[in-house]
Amino acid sequence: MELTIILLCVAIVALLCVFLYYVPFFLWISARVSGVHISLIQLVLMRIRQVPAAQIVRAMIEAHKAGLQDVTRDDLEAHYLAGGNVDKVVHALVSAAKANIDLGFKMATAIDLAGRDVFQAVQMSVNPKVIDTPPVTAVAKDGIQLIAKARVTVRANIRQLVGGAGEDTVLARVGEGIVSSIGSSESHKQVLENPDSISKLVLRKGLDSGTAFEILSIDIADIDIGKNIGAALQIDQAQADKNIAQAKAEERRAMAIALEQEMKAKAQEARAKVIEAEAELPRAMAEAFNKGNLGIMDYYRMKNVQADTTMRETIANPLAEEESIH
Repeated sequence: MELTIILLCVAIVALLCVFLYYVPFFLWISARVSGVHISLIQLVLMRIRQVPAAQIVRAMIEAHKAGLQDVTRDDLEAHYLAGGNVDKVVHALVSAAKANIDLGFKMATAIDLAGRDVFQAVQMSVNPKVIDTPPVTAVAKDGIQLIAKARVTVRANIRQLVGGAGEDTVLARVGEGIVSSIGSSESHKQVLENPDSISKLVLRKGLDSGTAFEILSIDIADIDIGKNIGAALQIDQAQADKNIAQAKAEERRAMAIALEQEMKAKAQEARAKVIEAEAELPRAMAEAFNKGNLGIMDYYRMKNVQADTTMRETIANPLAEEESIH
């Protein structure tokens, strides 16, 4: 008898546990007490659909207490089944409502499903974030290199969170604006005297267009002087011009040497022809003597003309004679 009673009690407890698991009775009571209208059948169906009923009910209670009327159970279940974070979406909606930020449930879920932290985005809309840029190197028109660091104060743009560019794009655009601003300055001294001119010029370019942020301010935190790029470029150009001039001079010298060698070769060739012609002269004279075309008197007369020519050349150029003697 006692064993039967014990088995009966165990069976009742087991059935009660199974009932409470599939029928979250206490969760339903908590929802009713908090003013959230949801039936036990819906809670049971959530368990069957493998939807965490406690999470959905907790989110509905939070939304109800915050006065959010457009948050329904079906919407929360659909967002959970789509892979979204129900808690962060409801937290973001409550924070946006308290801060008077226009954020609807559809927009919040779209931001969450896009992979962005919607709750953090709402917080950034209330409390702007400061982003430090890496050192940006630019050169003014006078050739002096400047290294600038900036602090960008941004606020999340709720409407652009879906499809908007992130922090890397903002930093890249700010860096490009700083380079452009410094590069358009006539002197690096102007930049050092008025660093706020960089901020004003960069802000006027609307760098936050198409991004998930709204740039509130750009402050130049530090500017350092780098190298004299202009002087270095002039030195490099002068060295390059020098190398080019040396190369051209070497080319001209090589051409002159080649021309000289060519002239010497031609002179040697001409001298060889003269020697060859002189060697043929006695033979021609002998042949002329044999044929009677040249007489002895003609021969002496030719010798006299040659001697006279040699004497005149010696008188006209005495240095040549001295050189020939030495």
